[in-house]
Amino acid sequence: MPERFLIVQLADIGDLILSTPALAALRQARPDAHITLLTTTHSAPIIESTNLVDDILTINRQQLNGSLAFFHPSNLRRLLGLRARKMDAVIFLHHFTLALGTLKFALIAFASGAKRRIGLDNGRGWFLTESLPDLGFGAKHQAQYWLDLVALLGASSLPRPAQVSQDEYLLPPSTHDPAHKLTVVLHPGSGGYSLARRWDSTAFARVADELVARYQARIILVGSPSDDTESVRLAMQFPPLDLTGKTTLAQLASVIRAADLFIGADSGVMHIAAAVGTPLIAIFGPSNAAAWGPWTPSTPSIVLRSAPECSPCSYIGHEIGLRHGCPARTCMRLVTPDHVLNAVEQLQQQKTSPPSPTLSSPPPDPERIHILGLPVDPITYPQWLDRITAWIAQPSHPPRHVCTVNPEFMMIARSDSNFRNILRRADLCVPDGVGLLWAARYLGKPLPQRVTGSDGVPIIAEHAAQNGWRLFFLGAAPGVADKAAAVLQSRYPALQIVGIYSGSPSPHEEDSIVERVNAAQPDILFVAYGAPEQDKWIARNLPRLRVRMAMGVGGSFDFIAGIIPRAPHWMRRAGLEWLYRLYLQPWRIRRMMRLPQFVLAVLLRGEHA
Repeated sequence: MPERFLIVQLADIGDLILSTPALAALRQARPDAHITLLTTTHSAPIIESTNLVDDILTINRQQLNGSLAFFHPSNLRRLLGLRARKMDAVIFLHHFTLALGTLKFALIAFASGAKRRIGLDNGRGWFLTESLPDLGFGAKHQAQYWLDLVALLGASSLPRPAQVSQDEYLLPPSTHDPAHKLTVVLHPGSGGYSLARRWDSTAFARVADELVARYQARIILVGSPSDDTESVRLAMQFPPLDLTGKTTLAQLASVIRAADLFIGADSGVMHIAAAVGTPLIAIFGPSNAAAWGPWTPSTPSIVLRSAPECSPCSYIGHEIGLRHGCPARTCMRLVTPDHVLNAVEQLQQQKTSPPSPTLSSPPPDPERIHILGLPVDPITYPQWLDRITAWIAQPSHPPRHVCTVNPEFMMIARSDSNFRNILRRADLCVPDGVGLLWAARYLGKPLPQRVTGSDGVPIIAEHAAQNGWRLFFLGAAPGVADKAAAVLQSRYPALQIVGIYSGSPSPHEEDSIVERVNAAQPDILFVAYGAPEQDKWIARNLPRLRVRMAMGVGGSFDFIAGIIPRAPHWMRRAGLEWLYRLYLQPWRIRRMMRLPQFVLAVLLRGEHA
């Protein structure tokens, strides 16, 4: 009797497409096995005619949501029916990210009756009999994770193309120009999971019109009525062929296969383009391209990312993060039509695919320590000044982001995944907080000294005056930065403060603020919007800031201007500045409660998040 395998993939169309290399490898390795796929009703048509599986069981994904979903009668019937199929092994092509989601998969595992239960283990795989370590989203491409899993059943884990169902679709003749030199499919949507992945419709329209002008291109719009193709069509000067809602998934695959180029954002349709071998340009912002970039082992593809420090912000490590991105969506706005058109030129000229996208961070500093999973750099003021000097001497290098980390930052980051990722990606995290010195000593990795923003700004200003560095003060209440600038310039007459502006961290202001900062041509930008907003602002805008260093400085301008007095030196030396600030500002008591929470967290968790 042939072995019976149950493959579980209950996510969206793109996720199922990325599972097909593993299904093909398993089919090749076990040609006599009976392979059943459990997937969603919405996704199933994309592989129905591929012969990768013998049987497809579908479930309405909406009925999977909610903690009591599996007690729905229709779901219970499906689960009870699995045992009658006498499965030998069940393979989960999923990360067990959420506790309730993991419970659903465990119910499927035990309902199947399979003796072998295979999947990725991130600490929640208690019901698995065989597993591979889950290294986190983006540590491997999703398709490679699933190839590695089926290798436990004897299949090859070598990369191979994805596969999708295809059904011929006869395109109508062109009424604009029958002698097209290029056929381009545009998909403005991003599926229903996260609208934050969508690129601007007017930008799509500009790209389309330019492609018509440059290449006499035939533009084909595809997607569903919810994909905003109508906005693109109305914004275009040249009429496209609009196939919105007019094709099945299999017909759509055939249309894209016949095209010369596909342009779209992160979506299931993008993965269809990769599977049928059409050269493509994929625009990524909040989502993780290292995990869900186009799987194109032999087809040219380009992933376009503006790559601010906060991107990607969804599905990082073992966390979902910001599924819907942030309100600013700066990462998508910073990808311009010119970037896409340059990528088209590159694809037109190249014969082989560029390297696959990688989101890996620079090699970690071996001296950097971690407290509660967040980095802290053991640095002194002289060492910091040496780094700044070196950074300013490298005008072609992207700007650096310095974070002044304290216990309050760390406690905020524990519940704010975006801030947490920014701290982990920052170029330098100086230890601004006596609590960090205590924690480092407790962990056996003492820090040389406390390095604060409040003391750091005047020290940097002094050296800026000596070396001709140009400073810009951004943030704080109106007039505060001006007073701080006047104080520092009275101390250091040669100091060049080339810009002062309050503004706000609102996404609506950031374009004009960036323009103002860049026009002033500073070397160093100090941002006083308070944590975590100041560091989120810097992270979003770092790629387009023409500075050498940007740093959030919190209330430093208030201290320098004398609006808030500093604690006496003896209190600072004793690590009691927090107590003095509490005396001056009793309303800070709620914020100060994070300090005992930090101590308890370090005692329980140490270095780990």
